[in-house]
Amino acid sequence: MKGRCWFFACCRIHWTAGLLLLRIAAAFGSVSDEIKVMADHMVMNDYLKALPHTYVKDLPESFNWGNLSGVSYLTKLLNQHTPQWCGSCWAHAALSSLADRINIARNDISSKHTEINLSIQYVLNCGANVAGSCHGGSATGAYEFIKRNGFVPFDTCMPYIACSSDSNEGFCQHVDTSCSALNTCRTCSSASCDSVKTFPNASIAEYGVYKHSDVTAIKAEIFARGPVAAAVYGPALRYYKGGVYSNDTERKDTTHMVSIVGWGTTSEYPNEAESAKKAYWIVRNSWGQFWGENMGFCRVEMGRNIAGIESHIAWATPRIWSEEKCTAGKEGKVCRMRGQKYVDPSVNVVINR
Repeated sequence: MKGRCWFFACCRIHWTAGLLLLRIAAAFGSVSDEIKVMADHMVMNDYLKALPHTYVKDLPESFNWGNLSGVSYLTKLLNQHTPQWCGSCWAHAALSSLADRINIARNDISSKHTEINLSIQYVLNCGANVAGSCHGGSATGAYEFIKRNGFVPFDTCMPYIACSSDSNEGFCQHVDTSCSALNTCRTCSSASCDSVKTFPNASIAEYGVYKHSDVTAIKAEIFARGPVAAAVYGPALRYYKGGVYSNDTERKDTTHMVSIVGWGTTSEYPNEAESAKKAYWIVRNSWGQFWGENMGFCRVEMGRNIAGIESHIAWATPRIWSEEKCTAGKEGKVCRMRGQKYVDPSVNVVINR
């Protein structure tokens, strides 16, 4: 009897430990591959304009869109795994970077604006075959979908619920995530929900990817036009607590996407126990404000492709966005824009930075 009790007690300990590990994994992101190229994603690069590294020559030692002369141009940081698990890091990285660039461009036009955040859930609802789902996708797939589709609504139209058509997690099996007018933009009364026919939205002019690029090209892109989406080896960041992540023994294959919003050097942190001055990327994750340092951010050493962070960089420039309502066509598929045309902020890079 004692041996049997010992066996069950042992099993209970292992089960409890396993449950704890699962809870830790849920809190800090899955190790599964969340970067996938979907069947209908055909165009990785769609641009004609010269890339910034061909004309931006003088780059500062440090630069941060989250603190540019005391002003942050970044949109809000989110948690992709709430209200339940969803492998949508690719969509968070892609759309937050795009929204940042709209925010940057709007400041060049007028000094004060209400922040624009783009609907990640709409891309999950309607872009599955091109962009991806809660079980993986790609930033360039999200950009191709938005450009091909013609618009993406703002997040007040369709807030994030962490579900897609192939999700079985949590309440997702009971949620309608089909691509419809109701799942493009809606509002609800106590009795029912109705689709909204006119709503603010944004579109994409160009997008592309830097593969295995040098540091200068990546920095020039960020400096001239705004944050970028970057692929990384996700498990490398799971237990990050702070400081400059420099473990070059981690695998270089990429399973997760983040945003790079700037760069700096450890000379700015004199109290850190660093053996030598290091340059680093300033990275925004999508695992919530309780993760990392500075409420959801981390620093990754620059120049050695740590965790694959310099191997695949995606970017997009906005085409136009509306700050007022626009007219949506049948099922929300077409939207005739009435809004502000994008002016590439890099044209003012010498004057304003």
